[in-house]
Amino acid sequence: MNRSSLNRKLRRSALTVALGLCISSGAHAQQAVGALFGQASSGETVVVDNPSTGYHREVTVGADGAYRIPSLQPGTYRVTLRRADGSTVVRDVTVNVGTGTPVIFAGAGAGATELGAVNVVGTRGVNPIDVSSVASTSILTAEQIARIPVSRDATSVALLAPGTVKGDTAFGNLASFGGSSVAENQYYLNGFNITNSFRSLNFAQAPYESIAEQQTMTGGYGAEFGRSLGGVVNMVSKRGTNEFTAGANVFWSPDSLREEPANAYYSNPLVPDDLGKIRQDNSKDTLGEWAASAWAGGALVKDKLFAYGAVTFKKVDKDEWGTVLSKTNTSETEKGDPIWLVKLDWAINEDHHLEFTGMSDKRTTTTKTYSNTLGELDRGPLVGTSYNEAGGENYIFRYTGYLTDTFSLSALYGTSEYSRARHLVTANGDRVEYRGNLAEPATGCPIITDVRPGYRQAITGTYASTCNIIGGSIDRADSKDTRDQFRLDFDWEIGDHRIGFGYDTDEFESVAGTSYEGGRIWRYSTNNGPDGIANTGDEFDIVREQIVNQGSTVRVEQKAWYIEDNWQVTDTFLAYLGARWDTFENFNGDGEAYVKIENQFSPRVGFSWDVNGDSTFKVYGTAGRYALPLTASVAVRGASRSLFTRQNFDFTGVDPVTGAPIGLTPRGGLSYINGEFGEAKNAATIASKNLDPMYQDEYILGAQYALTEHQNIGVKGIYRKLKAAIDDNCDYTPIYDQAVADGLDPVLPGSGFPYCRMFNPGADSVFLTDVEDNGVLHEYTVPGELLSPPARRSYRSLELFWDGDWDNWFASASYTMSWNKGNTEGGVKSDIGQADTSVTQDFDYKELMVDAYGYLPNDRRHSLKVFGAYRINDEWSVGGNLLVQSGRPINCLGVLYPYHGGIHPYGSSFFRCGTTESGGVDGPADPVPRGTAGRLPWTNSIDLNLAYAPKWAPGLWFKVDVFNVLNNQKRIAVTEVAEDGATGVPLNTYLLPRAFQSPRSVRFMIQYDF
Repeated sequence: MNRSSLNRKLRRSALTVALGLCISSGAHAQQAVGALFGQASSGETVVVDNPSTGYHREVTVGADGAYRIPSLQPGTYRVTLRRADGSTVVRDVTVNVGTGTPVIFAGAGAGATELGAVNVVGTRGVNPIDVSSVASTSILTAEQIARIPVSRDATSVALLAPGTVKGDTAFGNLASFGGSSVAENQYYLNGFNITNSFRSLNFAQAPYESIAEQQTMTGGYGAEFGRSLGGVVNMVSKRGTNEFTAGANVFWSPDSLREEPANAYYSNPLVPDDLGKIRQDNSKDTLGEWAASAWAGGALVKDKLFAYGAVTFKKVDKDEWGTVLSKTNTSETEKGDPIWLVKLDWAINEDHHLEFTGMSDKRTTTTKTYSNTLGELDRGPLVGTSYNEAGGENYIFRYTGYLTDTFSLSALYGTSEYSRARHLVTANGDRVEYRGNLAEPATGCPIITDVRPGYRQAITGTYASTCNIIGGSIDRADSKDTRDQFRLDFDWEIGDHRIGFGYDTDEFESVAGTSYEGGRIWRYSTNNGPDGIANTGDEFDIVREQIVNQGSTVRVEQKAWYIEDNWQVTDTFLAYLGARWDTFENFNGDGEAYVKIENQFSPRVGFSWDVNGDSTFKVYGTAGRYALPLTASVAVRGASRSLFTRQNFDFTGVDPVTGAPIGLTPRGGLSYINGEFGEAKNAATIASKNLDPMYQDEYILGAQYALTEHQNIGVKGIYRKLKAAIDDNCDYTPIYDQAVADGLDPVLPGSGFPYCRMFNPGADSVFLTDVEDNGVLHEYTVPGELLSPPARRSYRSLELFWDGDWDNWFASASYTMSWNKGNTEGGVKSDIGQADTSVTQDFDYKELMVDAYGYLPNDRRHSLKVFGAYRINDEWSVGGNLLVQSGRPINCLGVLYPYHGGIHPYGSSFFRCGTTESGGVDGPADPVPRGTAGRLPWTNSIDLNLAYAPKWAPGLWFKVDVFNVLNNQKRIAVTEVAEDGATGVPLNTYLLPRAFQSPRSVRFMIQYDF
């Protein structure tokens, strides 16, 4: 190879390293590290040094001309090729988390003393062509994140990646990956799984100033990663070096520069009297926040022992004045203990490394509730205060050892604790709480819901509580989650094969339970009278009491084995072969296992073809199976002692303070759902004996091409299909009918005859049931068609992307066209904001699945993302972030009538709606299949920033970010329940906006680096 062609090849290799957001990994088990690999002449020596830490390692190039150095901490390295004649060739490169960085020396002429170093340490763009890997991942470094206008949290950064969309606001700030629900992702920090597995709807929050890199894996990831159907967010923290560094900053988002949020108006045309009237006046709402951080890092012993620490104190002040039809409104402040992280690294020698990470994200949200004049926007006396705890402490220990030049291992142990406790305090100082005792519900005022038609409310007034503080469930006062993890990962290079294998265990325990504030919900509705028709003069009001008490300590034990091989079949063709075996076991509150699935097999294969042999054109593909365990929350009600009752009453009056009914007369007996009065459930009866895990198959085919030295383009197609789901079914009649046919006398409810059971929707299920409540279990095989259709969910997408990086600027653009279709969203249910992971109401009765197939809540047909930054000169720079996205589908959920002579007890949960004001009770309602009631509008948002780093004060940095510059406030979620669940009468709240785009806001930053 001549010098000109060699230089071209080196420049292309530099581009693959220099363009940020790297696509995928050439190393195994790289949750917190990366790798170097490349080509040189056989027998030559490759020397890797990191001057900032004193790291030094030498390897000999193999007979095939290849070398590889795994398990490198992310950072900047100097790579030196030492030839037999004493000449050297030097490269300066950056290693990122979870990626293989290519450094190619092959072809360097003999006698070369030093080739100009390729410096790729600066700001990088996106999506390089890494032919050493088959996975689809994106990486952003702290430097890049700081240059673009984006919120400083893991979800906001993950949403920059193609194929990710923001989940429903009912579940907080979470992302959906590739059509999966927000409860199907995994989150890692320094190799430790920080996902909270109680419901998989939150994760530990490190101070974001401490994050060095974030890797977002959207598909095709290796067998070392499991327990996810969506994506993986993998973060590594900053660490100390030989150079002492320190700094501090303050971020401030003043409410005075935030635009007024949009108001919510009634939008249901079937309730014309209320159409266009204001429901929620947000004109007095305020939101302001600030965060102050400080950090420092350096060597305690040069080249040997390093320390890094960061601490963040954050305060959020938010006023929400509530609806004009509410008697209360709130003022909220989040002010917790400072969030901190400490990182220690001990380089014992060049072959052995120890590290420790400690982190705390304890915080308390204080919410004050005030009285409100009904129909007015005012604020009266304090009603009470809610104190909601979240977060906890995490401790991670990790060892990395190079046992030989070709064999390395990593061992990790971590433990964590997370609080979910809550209590209330009334205005006069009385404590309101739930202690987890099923016989003693939460204290305080009950929850009041008034769903009577507007004309009925106009006659008697709207019923509401004036002493209710939160109007929801209270977690028990000692709620918490604890976790212990251990994993071993091995990396072994054998000729053309790079073998990775390992084992991990994850034990998760939750102290959990909830009770309604005041112990119950009173729900007022209107019965249309004997003729079943509204507005005929014979209507009368009824009230329903609902009591739900839960409390138990539950566990999940998980373990997994994996093995994978990156096989360099030829110089230009890489084959990936992987397999994973997962086992999980779930225990109820009495310590009994109710679900155990062993050795779920998940094969994964892929290829990477370096078409031109010079990393300028890559064709790749993957196919894999991914499985998901049950969360711990499933056992709290479904498999443990619980109480759930409903009963209807006539009433003669209403307490003017509490809103509770007086003069009660029962209208029939109690209804029971999923259990009886706090008695233990027989663990053997909770789940199907032949239960399979929730799993899906994924197929990816893509290509990347380098247009020039500074930019490349790519295309990728993805297909995901859910093969099996786990949910609960509450239709006991198939077993009941079989038992009667067998001459038995079924007892309902009973500890061995639970209403709801875990099963695979659509599959034949084998249940054990204590039919007569006498301790004798009978086995019944229930055909799948008697319970529900199969769970269906598919995701198809086409992704196009372009990336560029020049001396003064970088940019990334992606366009995704996707289709997310099925009859279940997955772990949660955005249609109604149901966060009961794995036990949503989807498959409780087969009638709920009629017309349920269609476009799902995370379906965003079109998504355009563009972000980047431009350095104007040495002092000034600008950044931008554009998102254009089509809206999600809308449903119309109503009652099922007729059903055994009345309305189905699941109320307005069905994909059908009446076409008149009298609702569906006049006759069968019209089917409205999933996603066919319209779509929310397209949204677009432009964020911009301006930064100034004055030469006269080195280390000082000012920045201002403006989010949603055009102040677009389109609807992003609406109420999809269209009818009253007891009467079928249309609700005026149907199509009422639940969430809008955030209004324009401004964030200031000042930072100083010492």
